[in-house]
Amino acid sequence: MAVLDIVEVGNPVLRARARKVSPEELATPESQRLIDDMIETMRAAGGAGIAANQVGETVRIAIAEVGDNPRYPYKPPIPLTVFVNPEIAVLDNATETLNEGCLSVPNMRGELERHMRIRVTYLDREGVEHVEEKHGLTAGTFQHEVDHLDGVLFLDRVTDPTTLTTWAEFERRGLEEFAARAAEITARYGS
Repeated sequence: MAVLDIVEVGNPVLRARARKVSPEELATPESQRLIDDMIETMRAAGGAGIAANQVGETVRIAIAEVGDNPRYPYKPPIPLTVFVNPEIAVLDNATETLNEGCLSVPNMRGELERHMRIRVTYLDREGVEHVEEKHGLTAGTFQHEVDHLDGVLFLDRVTDPTTLTTWAEFERRGLEEFAARAAEITARYGS
């Protein structure tokens, strides 16, 4: 496995819509190596997820995982999940304001609305189809990664630019408040 370079905002690959991956392509050593490298890259960078666009590949492959991540102490756990060709269906109109950051937008965070109840249909790395409901902050993480695959950055969804902040300022002035709000969201919606 290798740690790949993470593409940063301004690179056109982040604005490209990723193409679907066929089951045959998914089974290739190249695709499986890309998945392994994406996992390694996400973990090395301390991310909660990563999409193929973020490492310069325009294929519909993304990863999510949250464990003991010091960058996201308020996020509920997400077991390592590889999701290929994901499709999201919104289950109701419930939304919450989340504070998000992104490995491709270094040192920046902002507030945006995310749906709190979604259904995600995807293939795992072996090509097995999954249909799962995701709630709360976990739903937000999956929406963030699928946005990447559609060429959308969290910056595009920030409705109030005055909420944009650096990581240091977020930790100094916003983390405690957002962690409390995140706990309420998790209690209300689960994960």
